[in-house]
This record gives sequence, C-alpha cells and structure tokens, in this order.
Amino acid sequence: MFPKINDVLFIQVDTGDDKEAKTVYKSRIAEMDDESIYMEVPLHEGTGRLKKLHLGDELSAYFLTEGGMKNYFNTYVLGFHEDVIRQVRIRKPDPEAITKIQRRSFLRVQAEMEIAVSHKDGRHFVTKTDDVGGGGVSFYAENDQIGVEGDLLSCWLLIPYKNGSVEHVPFEGEVVRIKSLAPNRSLVMLKFSSIIDMERQKLIRYCFERQFDFRNR
Repeated sequence: MFPKINDVLFIQVDTGDDKEAKTVYKSRIAEMDDESIYMEVPLHEGTGRLKKLHLGDELSAYFLTEGGMKNYFNTYVLGFHEDVIRQVRIRKPDPEAITKIQRRSFLRVQAEMEIAVSHKDGRHFVTKTDDVGGGGVSFYAENDQIGVEGDLLSCWLLIPYKNGSVEHVPFEGEVVRIKSLAPNRSLVMLKFSSIIDMERQKLIRYCFERQFDFRNR
C-alpha cells in the first residue's frame, strides 16, 4: 500500500552520526508521480527546526494506516521542486519494499571494496570496506594507520558494477567511530563530509544493485 497525498511521513536521515540518525522529523506528502514522492521540507516536531536535506541523502521513512499501523520504506533524495512552498523529491518505493517491520534504518550494504585513504599529514594506505552507503562507509585498518574520531580523511573508492564497469569515487570523510576488532585491527566508520552529488549517486546506484541481489537470493 502506497502512502497518499496529504499523508504524514515520519523520517530519519542517515548522517553517519548515531544521535542525529535517531532523530525523527515529520513531513507531509504534497504530490506524487510514477517515480517520485514530493514532500514538504521535514521539521522536528519538538523544536520546529527544519531539516535541510541534500541530493542523495538516505532516508528511512514510515507512514501510518488504519489502526496506527506503521509502514516502513527506505528511500533517498532525488532533488528539489520550487512550488508555493519548497518540496523535496524522494524516490517512490517499490510496493514490495514497503513493510510492516522496520528493516535496517538506511540503505547500507555489506561490500568488500577497495578504498584508498589519505591522512592530512601525508600518511596513506589501501584497504577494504566492510559496508557502504550514500551517507558514509566503514573500512578495516591496522591501529597504526588510523587516527582519532573527528579526523578528516581524503579517500577514493573503487566501485564495480554488475555490468562490468568500474567507477572511482573520491570524497572526504569524517571519522565518527572506531571499533576495536583485534589487538592491532579496527573498523573505522566514516560519514561523508564532502562528496560531489554525482559521485554520491554512483555509490547509491551500487547499493541498490546489491540490495536487489540480496532480495533475490
């Protein structure tokens, strides 16, 4: 069941920050077409603060049906539309992707991809990712290769598509968490601090390819 015009959407945004990712915003559906949902700019009900969204932002959303049933789906920002009020255009989910059970909040997929990482002081290394998404990535590193939370890293990611093509996606990321895995090995979690929208779309395309593969296994 699809949401309808004037339905309220409850939204969480993948920012790479755990606290912010748990914040729920509300919006109203203004229009729909075959591929998109046009919604008002989301706001935080408690503070009235508007949430600025960017092209490619990943969203976890739900709407209510009879009896207060929550209907969940994942989506992402496709663009913006200037009308009487500004609208945010998000991807309309496939009917089978709408579920009564909340899945993982955001479109983050397990993926072992090659990533090159450079520190501001010139240190650099190549390693493998653990998962990737439109809001950030996580990768493995030896403890002497990593810094501290808050560090800004320059990276490029090698993305292999199903059709055999390969893309290089450059970005800057902020270290938001470091999880120790072994005496000299850790998992480093990054959120994107600077990435060109076109490059983010390449990564989201890969994530949807992977999600489709997982769903059809």
